[in-house]
Amino acid sequence: MRNTSKSQNTNSIVVRKATRADGKAIVDLIAGLAKFERLKPPDANARARLVRDIFDRKLVNVFVAAVGGKLAGYALYFYTYSSFLGKSTLFLEDIFVQQEERRRGVGKALFLRCVREANRHGCGRMKWEVLTWNRKAMDFYEKLGAERVDDLRLFCLNEKSLRSLSQQAR
Repeated sequence: MRNTSKSQNTNSIVVRKATRADGKAIVDLIAGLAKFERLKPPDANARARLVRDIFDRKLVNVFVAAVGGKLAGYALYFYTYSSFLGKSTLFLEDIFVQQEERRRGVGKALFLRCVREANRHGCGRMKWEVLTWNRKAMDFYEKLGAERVDDLRLFCLNEKSLRSLSQQAR
């Protein structure tokens, strides 16, 4: 894996696969993303599930970015499948950089590491979602050549709806 660095001093950016030792820092970064998105952060049970699902169950993958040896951001991703392409899709669930490390190339280094991973895995595409109010993120992705998909709408069943519909299906 190639290290991505901005300079050779203490501000160098290193992007790598997360290790179990990163678990607490990752869930703290996820809490930081929740705060940024004005959402409720993961509770203690969710934090434990996250660590288990990343490192034991391997349901999702995580890259972390360190600046001067300190974790500054993360990218959490998993694979879906495109029936039309007949290939995997890398779905980037989260990408987050701590406020004090933004505008230094950390987010771009994480994003490009995911792009390289998608290519290494033979993916036909990479997908992610952006909140409609996050214009800076949209501008960032568009500058990299990403295209906005306006003819699709995101739908979601929350946990309560899943339980209710499951009862109806019996």
